[in-house]
Amino acid sequence: MQDPNEDTEWNDILRDFGILPPKDEPKDETEEMVLRLQKEAEVKPYERMTLKELSEAEDDFDEDDMKALEMYRQQRLQEWKILQKRQKYGDLREISGEQYVKEVTNAQKDVWVVIHLYRSSIPLCLLVNQHLSLLARKFPEIKFIKAIVNSCIQNYHDGCLPTIFVYRNGQIKGRFIGVTECGGTNLKLEELEWKLAQVGAIETDLEESPKQNITDMMMSSVRNASIHDTSCASRDNDETKCYSHRNF
Repeated sequence: MQDPNEDTEWNDILRDFGILPPKDEPKDETEEMVLRLQKEAEVKPYERMTLKELSEAEDDFDEDDMKALEMYRQQRLQEWKILQKRQKYGDLREISGEQYVKEVTNAQKDVWVVIHLYRSSIPLCLLVNQHLSLLARKFPEIKFIKAIVNSCIQNYHDGCLPTIFVYRNGQIKGRFIGVTECGGTNLKLEELEWKLAQVGAIETDLEESPKQNITDMMMSSVRNASIHDTSCASRDNDETKCYSHRNF
């Protein structure tokens, strides 16, 4: 019996009269694969929409779309909340002593606050401010603050500067007082980041403590040994004035 799909003149005549069915055209596997990939990669329209657009377009979706829409809406809402929380601050703000209790001690619940008490005549204080400005951009969920020390504590000795306090929920979680504790005169950004991570204020991507400049640390220790014995003897009282019994 003759193959009805065979390419012959007689079969073509029979097809024209409807005696034979139309010839099966060979499938283009490449075209099929492209169409399948396009379908798989098709993005639902609501995945491109904002929360406002999602609300306005609800009437255009069927039941299955509405279920997916609600899941997607919740996902977008959670992402938005996380983004808002992370982008709450983002810069190093200056406050006065009168604002200390409000901005630091009574800061929003569960917010980490890093405050630097400084004097502009001390080079290391200026360096710490530069580093904190960069860290504030990197960790916008953390509240970074600076304040001129005299506006917070009267007669605070230069030997105790820079002074960095780390707060959470009104409690001191970390403190770095003086050149040595703050990391030395050649303090690197990564070293300050590591210090803040060690007290829990930030989640750093640093895997280990940056290499310290041992020579600088030794020089700082020798240079400050004498003044720490005399000028910082009343440091505890100064700290108490600053964060325990402040009455601005």
